[in-house]
Amino acid sequence: MLFVIEVVGQKKDSTITVTAGEHYLKSGFHQFWWGKHYRKVWAEPVEAPLFWVKEFKGGVTPIKQGGSFQTKNLRLEDSLGREFVLRSVDKDPSKALPKSLQNTFVAGLMRDQTSVIHPYGAFIVPELANAAGVYHTNPKLVFIPDDPALGKYRQEFANTLALLEERPDDANWANLASFGNPANIVSSKKAISSLLKKPLHQVDAKRYLRSRLFDMWLSDWSRREDQWRWGVAEGEIVTYEPIPRDRDHAFFKFNDGVLTSIISIFKPNYQSFDRTIVGKNVKGLISASRQMDSYLLAYLSLEDFKEVSLDLQQRLSDDVIEKALMQWPPQIRELTAQEFRKKLRARRKDLPKAASTFYHEINKEVKLAGSDDDDIFKLHFTSDGSVLVQHWSNTKDSAPVLLDQKTYSPSETKSIAIYGLSGADVFQLSGQGKSKIKIQWFGGEGTDKLQVEDDWKVTGKNIVLYDEDDGNEYKKVKKLKVKDHSPKADEFSGDGWLLRHRLH
Repeated sequence: MLFVIEVVGQKKDSTITVTAGEHYLKSGFHQFWWGKHYRKVWAEPVEAPLFWVKEFKGGVTPIKQGGSFQTKNLRLEDSLGREFVLRSVDKDPSKALPKSLQNTFVAGLMRDQTSVIHPYGAFIVPELANAAGVYHTNPKLVFIPDDPALGKYRQEFANTLALLEERPDDANWANLASFGNPANIVSSKKAISSLLKKPLHQVDAKRYLRSRLFDMWLSDWSRREDQWRWGVAEGEIVTYEPIPRDRDHAFFKFNDGVLTSIISIFKPNYQSFDRTIVGKNVKGLISASRQMDSYLLAYLSLEDFKEVSLDLQQRLSDDVIEKALMQWPPQIRELTAQEFRKKLRARRKDLPKAASTFYHEINKEVKLAGSDDDDIFKLHFTSDGSVLVQHWSNTKDSAPVLLDQKTYSPSETKSIAIYGLSGADVFQLSGQGKSKIKIQWFGGEGTDKLQVEDDWKVTGKNIVLYDEDDGNEYKKVKKLKVKDHSPKADEFSGDGWLLRHRLH
């Protein structure tokens, strides 16, 4: 329910004073059990400019309605082919319920919990992200009037308070610095599919790490694959750079009621924006994105994590925080700026500890994927039980190229599973010592080879090769297990691996 207070002016630069959701104001008894959340912010009147379809960017065309069960959105296209999106500020998660429950008290409680989201939180993120060196959209607050130019979408979107921002997709944003001036932009599915099909396609892992630590600082726990787009940088190696989008769950505030605090015990991903991001908080913050985090950050070192976290601390200064908070309407600053100022400063101190916890969490059990082309995985064992893993491309068109490498320590890593996927892959072993990390090799589709160097003298029984019986050349080697294996179809190729690990 939207409350319109006053319309000022009648031209394209007219404004309107509205509340985002006065219906979230509840009694003290209700708030005791179900949380105070951001109810006062939702009910506070703010001034928003009117959005006219024919005036924005010289005139845009509404092309498609979309959105999740919670948020309704409308995609717009300008004369240059660039897409923008209008997303409703208020949400209704009850629409995800079966129809039989959508008019019950259960639906009402679900709708009420939209108040855990700060309705204007996304508007301070660009200033913070720009300082952090993280790509970002540039959301603006607008009010959609009853505009005939909305066409068939008029009934659904008229008189809606909305967030207006660029939609990062396709090849039309080469001039936008906040997206990294990309030659093209693709979805997570397309990006990861390319990484798994073509060895010379690589992700900018450090930039992704920077974005993920920034997410943690914002307490933005909902960072599944669809919350990202990827800028494509062409070259000898094609690089994919992360563009985060959809900051609805940044600054999430959930556990400030008796019942919501209990629920948070069973829903650790529901991380609240408080003064700390250490320990169990990090596990919750990576719950939704753990598979993608583990895959994309597999070759970064603990030193990389520390370096990025310390750099973020320096970049996210008190002045940067103050400048970001100034992006809010005065009424919203009055209500929440002091709270945000204290929490952002406190969480900034925790970034190195959070980075360390993040690193150790995703390095306990490591999964490394090759590609659907020919790959070489070289493993060199050392006397202290550490293993140097190198991933080389072995394409027919060029000499082998070292793509990634990392030394894994038994103090950090319990197991490493390597998936060759399709192609004729090589698994090469060298070095000496005791194997302290469990190693598993899944060659995948194609004829794969085992190569053991002359210096290989490794004790222990922690290395297992899974033979799919499709012509692999796995010779018998002492202390090395070869097991017959009947793989599932999704263990053979890059597409299957993507689905298996839920990287949709």
